[in-house]
This record gives sequence, C-alpha cells and structure tokens, in this order.
Amino acid sequence: MPGSTLAHEQLAAIQNAATHLRIESVRSTSVAGSGHPSSCCSAADIVAALFFSVMRYDPKNPKAPNSDRFVLSKGHAAPLLYAAWAEAGLFPKEDLLKLRTLHSDLEGHPTPRLPFVDMATGSLGQGLPVGVGIALSAKYVDKLDHRTYVLMGDGESVEGSNWEAIEAARQQQLDNLCAIVDINRLGQSDPTMLQHDMEAYRARWSAFGWHALVVDGHDLPALLGAFEEAARTKHKPTVLLARTLKGKGISFIEDQPNWHGKPIPQGAEMQKAIDELTHQLQPNGTAPVIRRPSAPQAAKPAIKPLPAPTYKVGDSVATREAFGVALGSRDHGVHRHGGIRSGRLADVSSCRDGAILAGKRPRRDAQ
Repeated sequence: MPGSTLAHEQLAAIQNAATHLRIESVRSTSVAGSGHPSSCCSAADIVAALFFSVMRYDPKNPKAPNSDRFVLSKGHAAPLLYAAWAEAGLFPKEDLLKLRTLHSDLEGHPTPRLPFVDMATGSLGQGLPVGVGIALSAKYVDKLDHRTYVLMGDGESVEGSNWEAIEAARQQQLDNLCAIVDINRLGQSDPTMLQHDMEAYRARWSAFGWHALVVDGHDLPALLGAFEEAARTKHKPTVLLARTLKGKGISFIEDQPNWHGKPIPQGAEMQKAIDELTHQLQPNGTAPVIRRPSAPQAAKPAIKPLPAPTYKVGDSVATREAFGVALGSRDHGVHRHGGIRSGRLADVSSCRDGAILAGKRPRRDAQ
C-alpha cells in the first residue's frame, strides 16, 4: 500500500506527538497507580495520525457541528485519548496527572461528561454501533460532511454487537465511517484468538462488505496513506486492520504478556520507560498541523419537536401503546433513504401497536 507524501518535517512532528502520547500515558497511569499503559502504547501512532494530520476538528471546541468524530471503543485506553486532547491544547497537560482521582472527570474510561466524548466506553463492543449511528445521522439526517472514526481493540472485535453494526454499516453504505482495529494480539490474560493473522481479519471484514486495509500500525506513512484511501472510498465503509505491538516503544513491556491493565511502577521502572521513549524523540522544530472543520451550511431541522402529550394525570397506558402513539403523532420526518424511514430506526412490525401505527402511517413509519 503506498504511503502518504507528507513532508518529512510533518511526519517527524506526528511521530514526536505519538511519542509524547506514550510518555503522558505512562506517567499518568503510574501516578494514578492503575490503568492500561500498554494498551495506550499500541495505539499511539494511530491516534497521533488521526489527531495531528487526518481529522478535521477545533481543538478548543470539540462539539463544533462539522468536526470529525472520534469514538474510543477500547475505552480502557482512555489515558491516550486524554493525552491527545491535552497535546492538541484543550486543557493543560498537568491535568493528566489527575487521572482516576475523585474530583477529576478524567476517569479510567471515558464518559460524556467530557466535551470530546460522545459515549461511555467502559463496556467493550459498544463503540462501533454508536459510531454507525453517528455516521448514519451525518450522512442521511443532518447532511454533514464530517467523518466518523472508531478505534477498536482486537479482543473486543469478536463481540456480536460489532458484527451487527458492521452489517448495518454495509447496508447503509456508510462511506463516511472508518473503523480501526488495534491488533496488538494480547488480550487481558491470554493472546487473542487470531493473534496477528492479518489475512483472517481481512477476510472476515471483507466478507461483510467493508473495504478492508491491512496496515502496519506503527508505520506513519502507511497509516496516513490508508486513511487517505479510506476517505476516497465510496459506497462502503472502510476498516484499517492495524498490526501493532502492545507496549510499543518500551523495551521491557513491548509485546510481553501479563502487562494488561498494569501501570509501570513509579520510581526506577517508570523513569526507565520515560527515558526510553524520550530518546525516540526526533529533533524537529515543526509543530503538527490540526486540520479545521468547514463551516456547516445552515439547514432546517430534519425532525420537528413532538407535540405535548395528551395524557391526563392518572391515565393508565401500556408502554408499547404509548410508544406507538408517540410515533404516530409525528407529522414530519426524514424521507426514506437506504432503508431509513422518518429517521426512526425502531422495529415495531412485530408488536400489536405497530399494527395500529401501520394502519395510520403505512408507508413511512411502521417498519
């Protein structure tokens, strides 16, 4: 796969950013006495490529409407996410040392209390389904051109919820969605089922209709080239299957088992890890470039607010009946596109009140 043609100075700047993300992930988890530094290190080059070359966003306003979205499905790598936003300038790096403390929002797994987090990802296997929803809404409801990136772990990639989402993304032709699987081969206590069998991963995702790219997850030009190819691919989502090493960059934990969820102890071991990483920094005066989002075009809301309910205090109404009545009360919705009807993705065809709704609005809602 051809790599990116980015200038050497910019590549060095991104590589240095990745190294800084590793250093801050090690430091913050060591100070906290808990966390997953090895899982952060395997994905640091991927996150640096996204945050400091690929994604379009406002580092001071994560909620900007047309910013690209990033979902960290492998939520235990939260220190890496926090380090990326600190590196981008959203908050001081000193705040990273408050990781997992009682009065800090920098928890062990990301939560939506943070302005750059769309969903809590403590439970594995949930990031891609939500990413599909974000991409679906952007493409067919809000008509925005932002892209959605979901970083997954190889262990969680076997979750059934992911494969339902993978099928839905193919069906809806979500070419604005890019998943990245951090294939570092080591799970919580044992190697993963496929370990580094990259062809097996590629065959599985390709069989589900995705554009599947195998890439060295520590080769920045290759990563950037793959992201460029993903952006050019139309009518289907793309997945980057990134071969990585857990604990990358730190000699005594790199690709070693039994380091999952274990911080490097403070003192000599932490200092050795930071020294090794610091020596990998390249002399370079160029700062990485953060691409800014375009201004979204003003558009009328796709869905109007619901009317006030007509129930009286004391009325007894079955939940499913109320659900059907609420859907039936909608007098405006998104036109059908690719199987989406009125922007509502509920399947009411098998319930009694779905039949009532179907009689009321047979062509737009009750499917």
